[in-house]
Amino acid sequence: MSASLATHEPSAAFEQLAQQLCSAAAHLAQRGWTPTTSSNFSARLDAQRIAITISGRDKGRLTPADIMLMDEQARALDAQRPSAEAHLHAQLYRVLPHAGAVLHTHSLTQTVISLHYASAGQIRLRGYELVKAIEGLHSHEQDLLLPVFPNSQDMTAIEHRVDAWRAQGQPLHAYLIAGHGLYAWGRDVAAAMRHLEAIDFMLACELELRKLPT
Repeated sequence: MSASLATHEPSAAFEQLAQQLCSAAAHLAQRGWTPTTSSNFSARLDAQRIAITISGRDKGRLTPADIMLMDEQARALDAQRPSAEAHLHAQLYRVLPHAGAVLHTHSLTQTVISLHYASAGQIRLRGYELVKAIEGLHSHEQDLLLPVFPNSQDMTAIEHRVDAWRAQGQPLHAYLIAGHGLYAWGRDVAAAMRHLEAIDFMLACELELRKLPT
């Protein structure tokens, strides 16, 4: 192990958090939202450490052994390699202190609609009762504005776009990456799951609405 890596002993808190991530991943895999080895999931263990899925693992068959620890700069705290998009998770924990879990999936709905709205750069969800499932939104009269960022193999480029969106004073409840999928978060794994499922449902409604005659 590199001298730069800090060792850690598995704790009851880590095991519990890892099991929550595994359960969430299994549920999302059953829904077909994690094709092949795609998607990645994380949760904050404490102020310095984040539990995250190890790169390349089948998300439908995760066990706590497939969850590792990293710090808020996405530096591994053991000999494992975190998911390729670990830096995007780490950024969210740094800039959103209330975030306790981040879930990233690749559902069919998320992938298709993100490509459709890629040129617009955002999707405005309006009039949905289910918007109240999102923390901070309390009425169907409130809009949920989701940015759609261009995809890139350079995570720094996506981080910069997240920073630019926030610098404009825009609300950030979740975001899409074009042709890729959705990033959603919450105060814990259960809240992040609620946000993820609610947003995917509303996005699916948007696609259905586009099929109707105007």
